[in-house]
Order: sequence, then C-alpha cells, then structure tokens
Amino acid sequence: MLLFIPLLFLLGIPSAAPALHSLQYFYSSSSGIQGFPQFVTVGLVNGENFVYYDSEIRRTIPKQQWIEESEGPEYWERETQLFIGTEQTYKANVENVKGYFNQTGGVHLYQNMYGCEWDDETDEVRGYDQYGYDGEDYIALDLKTETWIAPVRQAVFTKQKWDNNKGWIAQDKHYLTQICPNGLKRYLKAGEKTLMRKDPPSVSLLQKTPSSPVSCHATGFYPDRVDLFWQRDGEELHEEVDRGEILPNPDGSFQTSADLDLTGVRDEDWPRYRCVFHQAGDQEDVVTPLDRGAVLSNRKKRNVSPKSPSDEGDEGFPMAAVVAVVAVMVVAICGMVGYICCRGRCSRSSCVSGFKRANTSETSSSSGQSAGNNGSGEEQGMLQPTA
Repeated sequence: MLLFIPLLFLLGIPSAAPALHSLQYFYSSSSGIQGFPQFVTVGLVNGENFVYYDSEIRRTIPKQQWIEESEGPEYWERETQLFIGTEQTYKANVENVKGYFNQTGGVHLYQNMYGCEWDDETDEVRGYDQYGYDGEDYIALDLKTETWIAPVRQAVFTKQKWDNNKGWIAQDKHYLTQICPNGLKRYLKAGEKTLMRKDPPSVSLLQKTPSSPVSCHATGFYPDRVDLFWQRDGEELHEEVDRGEILPNPDGSFQTSADLDLTGVRDEDWPRYRCVFHQAGDQEDVVTPLDRGAVLSNRKKRNVSPKSPSDEGDEGFPMAAVVAVVAVMVVAICGMVGYICCRGRCSRSSCVSGFKRANTSETSSSSGQSAGNNGSGEEQGMLQPTA
C-alpha cells in the first residue's frame, strides 16, 4: 500500500467535488533522511493544502490566502504549539516502530492520515484514522467496533496498547465524526471562491504513429472528480481502452487521458467512436468525436493547417502534451527517498494520494448531530499516543 507524500504541498495540488468534501491531515516522521525535516504536517481541505508545519521552521504557516485572511494570530500560535507537542510524540514513535521491526539504521518513515468527508447532499459524514510505516499499512481505527486493526504482526503490541486506551478512542471518534466536519464546513465557507470553483477541460486527440492508440487528453480541468472514457455507438468501451491517472498541472488544475486501441478498426468506422469527458455535477458532457483530421500526431499532418512553434513541441505535439510530461517529471521529483505519488482513480472518492483507506467499517452519520464548534481551531486537535 503506497503512502501519502508529505511533499505534495510543494505542488499546491487541489482536489474537490461538488458534493463530497474533505478535511484531512497528514503527519510524517522520518529517520535517516538527511536534508529533510524529521517531522512534517500537511493539512488539506478538499485536497487543497491550506496549512503546513515542519520541524525545521517550527511554526504553522498558511498555504492559501483564504485561511490567512480568515484566521488571526492566536489560531497560528495555537496550531504551532499543537504541532510542536505532536512532533515529539512522532519522533519517539518512529523509533519505537523501528524496534518492533528489529531495525536500527537506514531510512524509515512513520505516517498518520486522518480526517473526515462530508456529503453536502446527503449530510453523511465519514471519519478515518490510520497509520503507515515504510510504505505499508501499519494500524487503522475501526470506528464501528472502536478497536484498532493491525494488518502486520509488528503492530500487535501497538494495537493492544491502543485498544486499552478507551478514553482516547472515544475522543478520536468524537473528533472524526463531529468536530472535524464542523471545522470542514467552516473552512469551506471561508475558502468558498477557491475550494468550490469549477474549470472546464481542454480536450485533444493525440497519436504518436499511425499504428499507435489514439489518446484522448483532457487538461486544465478542476476539480479532479471526473471520468474520461471512450464510446462506440453510444456504449462505453472497456477492453479496448487504457485509462491514465489524474495528474496535477503546475497551475493547480488537472489532466488525464484515455487511450483507444484501434487495431482492426476500419477507417470508415472511426465516426462510430467518441471520447466523453464527464465532470461530477455537470449535466452536459464534453464530447469529442474521433475524427482523423483532428488527431494531432508526431508524423507530418495532412490536410491540417500547420501550427506555430509556440503551439507545438518539436515533434508536433501541442503544448498541453508537453505540460503533461513536465507535470509527471515534477511528481517524479517529489518521489525522492522512496516517496511515491499516485493519483489513481481510487483517489476521487476515498483518498488523496496513495495511502488508500484501510478496509475498516467507517462511521457514517448525519453531521447535523455534531456538537457545535466555536471556531477555536479544535478541528485538528487530536491526541497522539506513543506506539
């Protein structure tokens, strides 16, 4: 199971949906990594990084203008003190878990992902709290049974210790199902213009060679809760289509692609195919018919007016394709020291990146039953016990 990358804040990657909203925090404590903060905290609303803390700067800083404008100095001081205390616990935890695995030196990473999701249509709330170690699931809270799940034997001691801490479990559940969704709603109101925006895509058809699949490439859209697929005669195709991941663009928007294998398809049958871009909440899809004259290719095009060098790369691809490659390279750079970035289809409803939700019975409840939040910043004030 891949873990969330504490470096995503560098990219300013947003992720939102018209109905499903999220407030999430990622804590990372490392051992043996030179030149990188030993402890990092990243907070996200709808996948948009809004607060950041690390053990080198030792203060909480805003990453979005809306949170900087909506909170006063006391908020930032309170959050800083919270993270300073949490930092000490996590530094101890990474060493404790190393011992459970009989490890001494080397590079190691201990992480926590917790938060809540709120559906503004059904008022349903889901909470989760789980930990990972060196790229694998370590332990996760089952809110239904109010016990911890240990997927690896090295986490059994931690499970036994945490299962006996009933007071902490109760507080954790209260936070995840009540305080967290109230904080989420407050942040959504403060950052409405940024978090609730919607940008349409630019769609292009690309093909490397005459025998290559035709790629339907959509870029510039926001949020990332989308589907891109191919149809033949109005029916969605599956076996002939290879869908790509949803990747971030440098400007905060997203891109994705779907490759159609046309092996054995006659030229006269091309009009039967079309690429469909569907964005959650939209009534109308963006439909792009498969037209040979509209396909941009590496080879010299016929019957198509030439584009200027500013419109195409050296081999004839549009700048959108070049941006796609650059974005992938940026993501690869963020994968240093073994951190892996994967924004797959799973991330649309259950995870931000990698570190997919553990298979636990999560709490679902009406957020209308939540206790009131006085806006004191308690939406991330969770206790962090030693492992």
